[in-house]
Amino acid sequence: MTRVALILAVILVFGLLVSLVRPASAQQEYPNVSSLVPFSAEANYMSLAGFLRWRHFVTSGEWISRDEAVRVVRQQGGKA
Repeated sequence: MTRVALILAVILVFGLLVSLVRPASAQQEYPNVSSLVPFSAEANYMSLAGFLRWRHFVTSGEWISRDEAVRVVRQQGGKA
């Protein structure tokens, strides 16, 4: 009985670890906001960094930090 419990525990831990590991990606894909005007209707009345964070959350289910969003907006040629 203890062998069965040990095997089940190992399988459970392995399954948990596999579910937590994400595939590594070289570059995150972010929506391009460089053509938008900050605080306009098309930017949903948000700053470009805020709009980028929100769009990324809608598509991926994950929030990025404000600093990361500002960096991406500047990289895309927009003013954060």
